[in-house]
Amino acid sequence: GVNDRKALASDLNFAVPSTNSMDVTSDRDFVAEFLFWASLTGVHLSRWSEDIIIYSSNEFGYVGLSDAYSTGSSLMPQKKNPDACELLRGKSGRNIGNLVTMLTALKGIPMTYNKDLQEDKEPLFDSVETMMGCIPIAAGVMSTLTPKVEKMKTGLSADMLATDLADYLVRRGVPFRETHHISGQAVQLAEEQGKPLSSVTVEELKSLHPAFEDDVVSVWSFEASVESRNAEGSTSKRAVLEAINKLKTWLMERQ
Repeated sequence: GVNDRKALASDLNFAVPSTNSMDVTSDRDFVAEFLFWASLTGVHLSRWSEDIIIYSSNEFGYVGLSDAYSTGSSLMPQKKNPDACELLRGKSGRNIGNLVTMLTALKGIPMTYNKDLQEDKEPLFDSVETMMGCIPIAAGVMSTLTPKVEKMKTGLSADMLATDLADYLVRRGVPFRETHHISGQAVQLAEEQGKPLSSVTVEELKSLHPAFEDDVVSVWSFEASVESRNAEGSTSKRAVLEAINKLKTWLMERQ
């Protein structure tokens, strides 16, 4: 019968009946939680989109966008606008607005149902529709992205290896609190002489600390710098491929 809530819950495919019938009529936690997920996911997509927008710009040119997810400028023929990424970035604000709308409607109502709760449908349905568009678009942008490796290499500069210079001394027993300062002195020396950090001579480095040896020149390798950081979550090729494989496994387990 109607009063058999366990049977009713079973018929409706619910795990269990609600524990408080007065609370459940006004409970919209599930809506707020979904809207929070949509908002936070939208924020992540927005930050990712901003990276793509910056790195695809003429000033950087580190990646190329597919024509399917970008358009030509109406004024400048040579310019390609990252429309998809800009829209993803903008949609994050829409989701945040929906979350605030729902929380604002909930914050002042007492127990049991109130007409304020009819405001739950519009933000929920809108965010569902928004995310159903955003996620496949983001996937499309990523899957058609073209990395421009040679252009990326032009963005490398020797001062990026200042930490490697400090690490060199650490491997020779010098505390990092000291090597950090010594590396900074080397950077200052290079700046004062108007030359790259990698052009500071071995003799000049030895004048900063006697632990420097002739093999210090080996630190001026970007590839060696990347590969030297081999812990989980680090930058070496092995660590990056491991992270990719873990993500692939995670996705396959949830298909």
